[in-house]
Amino acid sequence: MNKIAILTDSSCDIPQELADKYGIDIMSFHITLDGEDYLERVSCTSEEFYDLMRKAKGVPSTAAITPIQFCEKYCEYVDAGYTDVIHVTINSTGSSTYNNAVMAEGMLREERPEHKMRIHLLDSHTYSMVFGWYVCEMARKLRNGAELRHAIGEFQDKMNCMEIILGPYSLKQMKKSGRISAAAAFAGELLGLRPIIRMVDGKTTVENKVRGDDKVVPSMVELCKKRTEGLEDVEYMLGYTGIDQIEDLTKAARKAFGHGPVATFLLGGVVSANTGPDTLALVYLGHPRG
Repeated sequence: MNKIAILTDSSCDIPQELADKYGIDIMSFHITLDGEDYLERVSCTSEEFYDLMRKAKGVPSTAAITPIQFCEKYCEYVDAGYTDVIHVTINSTGSSTYNNAVMAEGMLREERPEHKMRIHLLDSHTYSMVFGWYVCEMARKLRNGAELRHAIGEFQDKMNCMEIILGPYSLKQMKKSGRISAAAAFAGELLGLRPIIRMVDGKTTVENKVRGDDKVVPSMVELCKKRTEGLEDVEYMLGYTGIDQIEDLTKAARKAFGHGPVATFLLGGVVSANTGPDTLALVYLGHPRG
């Protein structure tokens, strides 16, 4: 009988109660802000980290989990008798984490040369509960008796449809992380413009620019409706960084799609380090990509 472990990193933003419920292991990223080192999910809560960013002189930087750290975790699984590990990582184009996990597989062969454990390494191609929610779904299906390859295949099919619309109310972090240009950030700050950003496979596109905070939510919902045209019963989630505008987005999305989100979640430290501490996210299953 297979003994399956599920491993991911703290960019998943899976609430701890769900991680505990489904037996999901989460390895934490280190985040540096104004010379201080923070371990995500350990050093402070997401809300506390938002406050730290708002008060900080600089902007955060993140460090990928190392091959040695992954190898040590893999060794623990081997020693505990696991037959399979499903390891889902943050988007590989935005972090070296995936490649470090590949290196760790090679290191494991040296550390445990006789091991027979199978490692199923999956690149989420995205961030936050955009993949974290479906890691939980995969874990639930496996617990209910689904075949390993079917559960993995369904997860990958979902990731092939996931899209994100971001509505940042502050542009400091977005400029630093390269999500928008310095010129766009300057214009936004000068003219009160807010970019409406679509993210697919870790790549960002500024789809619209609106003037004034009150235009952000309507523009996000309108773009989502356009991107999901022709789909029935659109499945969506809402993410935010502790800002009150989440209530406006919740009401607008419910009115547009006729039902509430499958989940509403906080953007964690690694994700908010790039989006900034004042951001909304509308996540949805769009049309499958080729």
